[in-house]
Amino acid sequence: SFQQMSATAGSFKLNADLDAVLNDARQRFIDRNPKSLARHLGAKESLPGGNTRAILWYNPFPLTLVSGDGCYVTDLDGHRYVDLLSEYTAGLYGHSNPTIAEAMIAAIGDGVMLGGPNPYEAQLGAAIVDRFPAIERVRFCNSGTEANIMALTAARAITGRPKILVFRESYHGGVMAFADGGSPLNLPFPFLLADYNDEAGVERIMRQHADDLAAIILEPMLGAGGCIVAKPTFLPRIRDLADELGVILIFDEVQTSRLGYRALHGELGIFPDMVTLGKYLGGGASFGAFGGEASIMDRFDPARPNALSHSGTFNNNVLSMAAGLAGFTKILTEEASRKVNATGDWLRSEMNAALEHHSVAATVLGQGSLMNLHFVDGVVETPAQLKERDVRWLELWHLE
Repeated sequence: SFQQMSATAGSFKLNADLDAVLNDARQRFIDRNPKSLARHLGAKESLPGGNTRAILWYNPFPLTLVSGDGCYVTDLDGHRYVDLLSEYTAGLYGHSNPTIAEAMIAAIGDGVMLGGPNPYEAQLGAAIVDRFPAIERVRFCNSGTEANIMALTAARAITGRPKILVFRESYHGGVMAFADGGSPLNLPFPFLLADYNDEAGVERIMRQHADDLAAIILEPMLGAGGCIVAKPTFLPRIRDLADELGVILIFDEVQTSRLGYRALHGELGIFPDMVTLGKYLGGGASFGAFGGEASIMDRFDPARPNALSHSGTFNNNVLSMAAGLAGFTKILTEEASRKVNATGDWLRSEMNAALEHHSVAATVLGQGSLMNLHFVDGVVETPAQLKERDVRWLELWHLE
C-alpha cells in the first residue's frame, strides 16, 4: 500500500546511493512475496521464463495475481494493490464488474460454442457502427493484433500495393512491434518507417513510395511509444496525403478509442478509411474488431463475387460478444466516458504540477485516461526525444 511504501521510504538515508536503494528494494520485494516467487520458479519448468506473455515479466519476478475487484488486485501472498494499469486498457471496466459478469453467465447458460451466428454479435456491431463515425461496417476477430493484420492485408489486397507505412516505437500487436527498429518476429511485410509528428518526413516517404504504398497505420495518439499526442496539423496532413495518393489510412484505436465516447477519431473529427479495435471492447474477454467505410468492408460480404475471406473459429464467441455488448452499452455511457477522461486529464495535470513543484526533471504525457511518466525535461513530440533523454530509466528497467 501507499502507506507502507511511505513508511519504508522514511527509513532510507537521504544521501543513499540510488543503486543501493534499488538493491535494497529488490531484496524486500523478494522477501515479501515468497509464494509468487515459488510459483514463478515452478512455472519456469513448463513456460519459457515462467510466463506466456512477455510484457508481464519484470525483474526479479512478476507477482502472481489471484483476484480482482473494482480497481484493486490481490496477489498470491495476500497483498492488495490499486491497479493503475488496467490491463493496458483491456481492464477499463474494472475487475469483476457485476453487469458484465451477469451477461457472461447468462451467455454460458445458453451454450458457448454454437457454431453459427448469435444475437449478441449483431447487437454489438450495430452499437459500434452507431457510436464510432468512421465505422460503417465492422467485423470481429480475437485480438487487436489480429484486427491490425486483417486491416493491413485487406488494404494490400484492395490496392494491389505491397508496402505499409508505420511509425518508429509504435506497437500494433505482437507481430508488428517497432520499438528499437522492430522485432525479429514481425510479419515479413515491406514496412516503411517514419517519425511520429514529422509531417515533412511522412510526406517525403509517401510521395517517394506512392506507387507501392497500400496503407499507413498509426494511433491518433502514440500509445506504446510514450503517450505522445499528435500535433494539431499532423493527422489532418496525413489524411490529405492519403486521399491524394490513394493510400488507405488506418487508425489503430485498440487503446485510443477509450479517449472519447465516439473514439478519438470522432473527438478529433478526423476520419480514417479503416479503424481497428480491441481490448476493453470485449468486456474483459478476448476481442478484436476492424471496420471502416462500407465500400471497403463490404468486400468481406461472402455473398459477393470474389469476396475477401475472413474466418476464425472464435470471431463471434458468445462470451466476448455478450461481455462486450454489456460493457459498451450499459457501462461506457457518454457520461462515464467523459468522466473517466476528465479525471485522467486532472490527474496528469496534478502530477505534472507536483513534479514541477519539487523540481523533478520528469513529465507525464498523454491525453484523457491514458498517460505515461517519463524522466525527461522539456517538450516531447517524438519518441526519439524520450530515448535520447531517458537514459537513467532504461538503466533502472534492466537492473538485475
